[in-house]
Amino acid sequence: MIDLKKYNEKRDFTKTKEPLGKKETSKKKLRFAIQHHLASHDHYDLRLECAGVLLSWAIPKGPSFNPKDKRLAVNVENHPLSYRNFEGTIPKGAYGAGTVMLWDEGYYVPTKNIKKAFEEGIIKFTLNGKRLKGAWSLVKFKNDNWLLIKEKDTYAKKTMAISQYTRSIKTNRTMQEISTNKKAKTSKKEAIVCDIKITHPNKIIFKNPKITKLDIALYYHKIAPKMLPIIKNRLFSTIRMPNENKEKFYMKHFPTNPYLGKKTITNSKGQKETYFYIKDEKGLIYEVQNNSYEFHIWGSTVNKINSPDVMVLDLDPDKNVSLKEIRQAVKEIRKTLMEFSLKSSLKTSGGKGYHIIVPIDKNISWQKLSTISKKIAELMESINPNLYTSNIRMASRKNKIFIDWQRNIKGATFVAPYSLRLKDKPTISMPISWKNLDTISPNSVNLTNINNINMANN
Repeated sequence: MIDLKKYNEKRDFTKTKEPLGKKETSKKKLRFAIQHHLASHDHYDLRLECAGVLLSWAIPKGPSFNPKDKRLAVNVENHPLSYRNFEGTIPKGAYGAGTVMLWDEGYYVPTKNIKKAFEEGIIKFTLNGKRLKGAWSLVKFKNDNWLLIKEKDTYAKKTMAISQYTRSIKTNRTMQEISTNKKAKTSKKEAIVCDIKITHPNKIIFKNPKITKLDIALYYHKIAPKMLPIIKNRLFSTIRMPNENKEKFYMKHFPTNPYLGKKTITNSKGQKETYFYIKDEKGLIYEVQNNSYEFHIWGSTVNKINSPDVMVLDLDPDKNVSLKEIRQAVKEIRKTLMEFSLKSSLKTSGGKGYHIIVPIDKNISWQKLSTISKKIAELMESINPNLYTSNIRMASRKNKIFIDWQRNIKGATFVAPYSLRLKDKPTISMPISWKNLDTISPNSVNLTNINNINMANN
């Protein structure tokens, strides 16, 4: 029977945040979802829309891309259509207690009426999901036990495993992050991210949109695999902001972070100073715990402190310069660099302009690098003096783009790729491909849309 009676009977909706079971009207395009469910037994749940509900099967090993694999699929109670959007933690003691992650979603097309096929015990269908595609079959063989089989087509793959997909198709979180987030919401005092205790996790750092301290910690935890290879073992500084819209202050010495590496160097005045660098994710997350949300790094690593390995050209436009002009400037500078056989990459600043990054694979001094970058800025200024300036004075920058070459002086820093910016909105300094220059503006990537931006860049 296609109803939700069993679903509602099994759940106490005063304890669980799962949706109440109500039938809905199915549209022409039938939806499906697959949820990774870490309950008493780890499994995946396949859900196919039928007559206003979701027919559901628990698959212990999950679906397989290999047509030779016949995966056990146990038919369970029907779920409401709204369940396809559910992601979170079902509390201990409740039916199905554990963490639920949306693993895939999309539409499916059955070869015949789905209700009739279900009653007959053979359902053949085509999936159009974000991870699963192509022809599949569900074959009933005993009681509630069915087999899920991938049909032979262009989407069949013998070696591809579902274990490669560990993040939610909806929120990009891992099972652990979903579980941690739930724990954080039930505790106003602390949460745990990467074994680091995050105190006051619900403290609001950005009001509109609402972004909490925990949200920021989880962002850096999620982006760490991409961010750490770039920032680790580089001297760094941060901008701290303990409370929303309160005073921000600059930090370059970190006596309260036990996870950082230290390096003592002699500054331009001949004085010895102790600087710090991030070695691993714990150092990064512990800084977030200490209210450091924006990260700036040196252009050299600690083991070659006097040999910079990157040149940064920071395009800082006057407020009267149009976005079209800024983008054209980026293209012109890239073209000029290519004429000197210099390859470059691009990232948003999270503010008004873009940053052009040039890797340096030769041992050169800071003095030489600053001279080269200044000459590039002066060259662009000579090509188009009405648009560019290499002069830092504000009077010289009116209606122009200041090419900030001074990021390339020893001791100077630039905002790290993937770093949050503490501006009016939670923008991010995001690496982007050259092909996306005309579609992604300097301040358009932020904590609320980074998942979509990431997908656009893949």
